[in-house]
Order: sequence, then C-alpha cells, then structure tokens
Amino acid sequence: MTVIESVHADHGATFEQRGGRRVVAHYGRPERTHVAVRNVVGVTERGYGVLVVEGEDRVDFVDNAISNRVPSEDGEGRYALLLDPQGAIETDMYVYNAADGDRLLLFLPPTERERVAEDWRGKTFIQDVEITDATDDFGVFGVYGPQATEKIASVLNESATPSRPLSFVRGTMGEAGVTVVRDDGLAGEEGYEVVCAASEAADVFDTLANRGQAAAPFGYRTWETLTLEAGTPLFESELSGRLPNDCGVRNALDFEKGCYVGQEVVSRIENRGRTGERLVGLAVEAVPDAGAAVFADDAAVGEVTRTAVSPTRDESLALAAVDTDVATGAGAEEDEVDELTVRVDGEERAATREALPFVEGSDDSKRRPRYPSG
Repeated sequence: MTVIESVHADHGATFEQRGGRRVVAHYGRPERTHVAVRNVVGVTERGYGVLVVEGEDRVDFVDNAISNRVPSEDGEGRYALLLDPQGAIETDMYVYNAADGDRLLLFLPPTERERVAEDWRGKTFIQDVEITDATDDFGVFGVYGPQATEKIASVLNESATPSRPLSFVRGTMGEAGVTVVRDDGLAGEEGYEVVCAASEAADVFDTLANRGQAAAPFGYRTWETLTLEAGTPLFESELSGRLPNDCGVRNALDFEKGCYVGQEVVSRIENRGRTGERLVGLAVEAVPDAGAAVFADDAAVGEVTRTAVSPTRDESLALAAVDTDVATGAGAEEDEVDELTVRVDGEERAATREALPFVEGSDDSKRRPRYPSG
C-alpha cells in the first residue's frame, strides 16, 4: 500500500493493484502529466520493497549472491540482479551502501522482497548477517524531468544534489530528514529518488509537489509511458525469467567479479557473442496486447513485452523480445529487410523497427538494452 494514500486521494488519484501493493494509477489525464514530466518536472511515489542487511559479513554475503559488485563506500549504489542456476533473472535490485549506519539497503520489486528475505535468511549459516524487511518503514518518491535538478536544489537543505548515477547524499526537506539518490535515467530524463521515514512521507511529498519549483504529481500509467519511450526494460514486463544477455542490461553485470549463481551461463554467452533473443523497439499501426506475437514474413519470431500510445510521438510504440537473427539482420541480403508484423485482435498489423530510445530526453537510461558487437 502507498504510505500516503489519503494525500494522493486529496489530489484526485485513481488507485490500482501492482505487485500486491495499492499504488496510484493516475491523477486524471495521465498523458498530460507525461508531457509535464518531459518538459518540466514531476513527482511520483515509487513502490519498492526494502530490505536492510546488517552485520559484519553483510557486504561479502550480498556480493556473493548478486551479479554486480556491492559498492564499497558509503553514499554509493549499484544496480544488480539475482539469477537462477540457468542464468535467468529472478529479480533485479538496487544495492546502497549506508556504511554510516553499518548496513546495506536493498530496493527491489515488492513482489520479491519476502521471497528474497526468506531465501537469504536460510543461507546465512555462521555468517554475521541479519536481514530485515523494512518496506513499511520508508517512503520513496521519484522526481523526474529536465528541471529535476533545479527542483531538488530548491528544496534540499544541508547538501548539494548528487551528481553521479546511484550516488546519494543526506540532508533535510523542511523538518524531514531525507536521502536523495541520483537515479540512472530510467525515465529518459534527469531523475532523483527521495527516501524518508514513512512517518514524514506526507510532508516530503508536499514539499516536492508544492514548494520551491512545483512538480506535477503522476502515477504508474505515466511511469510506464515514460520508461517505454526511454527504452527501459522493467522487471515485471521485460526482465523476469529472461537471461540478462538477452535483455541487454549490461550495467547490471560485472564480468570480473567472483562467482555467483548463474555466472557461468552469463559469461559463456558473453564470450560466445550471441544470445537467443534481443529486446527491440517497434512502432506499430495499432496497439497490441503484451504477449502479442511478432512475425517476420510468415514466421513467428518473438513477442511484444510492453506497449502504449506514446504521448510524445502520438503513436503506438512497443518493446518486443525477438530472435537475435531478426534483431541483427543476420543472414539477410544487404538490400533485404524483414517485414515485421504484430498480431492485433487477430489481424497482422505492420510494425517498424525503431532505434532505442524512442524519445531523446535530458538523460539516457543506463538500463537501455546494449549488446556486444559480433
């Protein structure tokens, strides 16, 4: 559940269920708030699950489990994955080193927090590690747009805004203590996440929405169109159950670190230089459903993972997972291009390959699919 539901309701919010949590879908006319974020700045409540990992062995324990290195210094964060033995993504997460408090903070999809916490508690053995589900203790708000830095600077006291992706600073907003994280460009715009105690979340949201430079409140419908336009794969739609190599999320992988579950599969595919499928962008004549089949000529070559009508481009856009040969044009003649179609309401509708991101903003998503050459 959102930590400030009554506040959102006062703003005219419509709610829906996402990942077992009640979240804001929109405040009316989500396409209008989308434009506000693209042109100025907006604020939204993020629905993370939060785990706190403490104890002397916390860094080694988490580092041995995830696909990227745990940051070694206070004030730093990393994006990482948990993989199964076949290399498929079980969850993604952000790992922040809050060494001043002798703890790691893990932000992950709310659907996965209980499973990860239970699994890890069963693997601590004699290690000095304590894992706590602290989801209900925090409020987390995202601030995005080409004027996001100016917005944060106008209300953040006792610190400058963090400049490096996933670095963070501590300060105050009004009377509330906050941690401000520079985000990794998921919306395709400058972005920050503001973390506070749940008891102070209403005051922090009011500060972000109304004080200093005003920010337009927005919900998950707008978040989905922003991240789609930015070419950002999300856990629920693009990442879950797929190989990270197929998804192109190279920022989540450290190929030099020690062993973790699924590493052998990921490294073998990386060295081979080919994957089974790739995420691509499509412009489609009509809006397909997620899971709609993608065809090259008469052959099924993949499926749509997420789609929406882009408020910026006013056309139907989609992310799709398609066979690598189709994505790269391998085996095609120099002047031959596969004619792609997507099945919409039982009919084949033309689809055109589009380079990602679909829309150029004030930042570039660090999670946008990137693949090795070859």
